[in-house]
Amino acid sequence: MSKLNILFICGKARKRSPTAADLVAGWDVVNTDCAGAGLDANTIVSLDEIEWADKIIVMELKQKKKLNSLFGAALRDKPIRCLGIPDNYEYMQDDLVNVLTTKLAFLRN
Repeated sequence: MSKLNILFICGKARKRSPTAADLVAGWDVVNTDCAGAGLDANTIVSLDEIEWADKIIVMELKQKKKLNSLFGAALRDKPIRCLGIPDNYEYMQDDLVNVLTTKLAFLRN
């Protein structure tokens, strides 16, 4: 079985999406990457990353809207899932890891 390429997106790629990517990277079923939708992100999402991804997971609806405005045509056949996780956490904070583990369980199936 081939692995899915999962791209995690948050605002600045400093806390939520890197935590998600690092958490899921240990699972045998996926390859991961992360980026931010904001201009001040540590790694700003690129078209190459969008094209690489089989599935895109955003933390908030505003990131999905931003992606659609930047990469509309490239997203036509890409599933985008919003986890609804606000920017209230630190990188690898226990509460964030717990929320992500629960919300990302579908990736293991």
